[in-house]
Amino acid sequence: MNDTRGKTNNINVKVLSDSIKFYLPRVEGYLEIVRDLASQYGALSLIEFDGYFEGKFEPVKYTRAEIHTNDIDEERMIKFANKIRLNLKQKSLALEYNNQLILINED
Repeated sequence: MNDTRGKTNNINVKVLSDSIKFYLPRVEGYLEIVRDLASQYGALSLIEFDGYFEGKFEPVKYTRAEIHTNDIDEERMIKFANKIRLNLKQKSLALEYNNQLILINED
C-alpha cells in the first residue's frame, strides 16, 4: 500500500505509532517528572482527574501524562516507570502502553 499522507496538498503528516500514558499521583515531585517527560519527548498532553484506588473512599488527584512517539523500547520504558514510582514514593504506578494497562508494584 502506498502511503500518500505526507504528499497531498503540500502538507506534511507524521504518524506516531506508540502511545504512552503515565498515571501520576499529584504528590511532591510529580511536576519534576512532567518536566522530564516534556524535555525527553518534546511534547505531551496532561489531563487531571480524581482517582479512587487501593480501596480508598477519598479521591486522590492524578495527572495523566500522555506521550505519542515512535520506536519505544518497552523494557526501558518499564524501568523508567519504576524509577518514577520510586521517586514519587508510591507502592504502585500505572501506565498504558498502546492501550494495554501495565501496573508496576513494589515487591
